[in-house]
Amino acid sequence: MPKIVDHDKHQKQLALRAASYFTEKGYAGGSMRKIAEHLGVSKSALYHYFPSKEALFLASTVQVMEGIGTHDADDDQPAQVRLDRLLAQMSPNFGAEMTLLFDYLRGKTPLDVREDQAMQIAMETYRTIVADIVGEANAQDTLALLLGKLLIAHLTGHPAQGWASDAGTQPAK
Repeated sequence: MPKIVDHDKHQKQLALRAASYFTEKGYAGGSMRKIAEHLGVSKSALYHYFPSKEALFLASTVQVMEGIGTHDADDDQPAQVRLDRLLAQMSPNFGAEMTLLFDYLRGKTPLDVREDQAMQIAMETYRTIVADIVGEANAQDTLALLLGKLLIAHLTGHPAQGWASDAGTQPAK
C-alpha cells in the first residue's frame, strides 16, 4: 500500500525546519543542496515543494511568523505587562534573527525591501501584535521602541528592560 503524504503539512514542516538552517547558517551562504542535506531530503524533493531558495525563505518566514502570532488580543493584562511578555519572547533569538535579516537584505535597495514579501509578512505580523496591545495609533512608535530595546540589549549584552522599569516611555492604551 502506497504511503499517503499530506503535502501541505509536509511543505510547512520543511519550511519550519529550514528556518533553523537559515538562522544557524545564514541566507547568502546556503544553497538548496545544503539546505536539503540539513533537512534530510533530496534536492529534487526540496525543489518539488519550493521552486527557489527565496520561495523557501518566504515559506519559512510565514511559518515562523505564524508561531510568533500566537498571542491573545483579549488579554486583560495592562499593556506594559503584555509588551514585557512580547519583549521576553523576542529576546532570546533577536541577535541571530538580525544577523539573518541583514544577510538576507544584503544588496537590496530600500524599494526592494519595501516590496519583499517576507519583509512585508514579518513587519505586518509584528505591527499587528503590537497594535493589539497598544492600539493602531501607537503601534508604529511602540514597535520602534520594542525593536530599539532589543537592539540595545543585544549590543550591550544586558537583558532587555521592560516597560514597567522605564520612566517616560510608557505606551498609551
